[in-house]
Amino acid sequence: MNTHTKVRTILTGATGMVGEGVLLECLNQPDVEQVLVINRKPCGVTHPKLKELIVKNFFDLSAIEDELAGYNACFFCLGVSSVGMKEEAYTEVTYKLTLHVAKTLVRLNPDMVFCYVTGAGTDSTEQGKSMWARVKGKTENELLKLPFRKAYMFRPGYIKPTKGQKNVHPFIFWLAPFEPLFKLFLSSYMSTVKDIALAMIHTVTIGSEKPILDVKDMNQLAKAK
Repeated sequence: MNTHTKVRTILTGATGMVGEGVLLECLNQPDVEQVLVINRKPCGVTHPKLKELIVKNFFDLSAIEDELAGYNACFFCLGVSSVGMKEEAYTEVTYKLTLHVAKTLVRLNPDMVFCYVTGAGTDSTEQGKSMWARVKGKTENELLKLPFRKAYMFRPGYIKPTKGQKNVHPFIFWLAPFEPLFKLFLSSYMSTVKDIALAMIHTVTIGSEKPILDVKDMNQLAKAK
């Protein structure tokens, strides 16, 4: 690992399972020296490395822009389920919101590494039948065009939370008894939140040649030295 590079990251989605797990791991890693969480509500975590800004409207960051400069990473874990949502509404909160935040950050931090959490099955062609996959694919494609130092698209499958996490979807607990079977037959689709967090940190300290990271790529990058 390049120990000369210290990670100063902005993090979104800290009240969700992935975001909370990434936050906790960042606070535990010596290569991360500062975390700025942008939330709509308090994340409930306190730490000397952590600063939190409460923002009611992510489409209007003008009041906090001065506090968003000076970071070399963004771990964008904010997202919503598409279940029950129309495409227009899902596009508003997935595509438009993400691109608005990203464009603001790249203007303030052109040397930033931007990591975006999408999901396995994301449709880069933007032409498939799955609405969420098309919208996520469009979001990925536009993020990769922005002039960040690097942008990485994270496509996790089944995610195992970190012990002690509070924000975990109930279905994760229902699936827990089947984890040994998943590891045996579906290991290429499994990762831990810790591995996702370490992979994100390593995009800054080490880097990856692949802009789109599937589960195998993430797990390998998490273990990189």
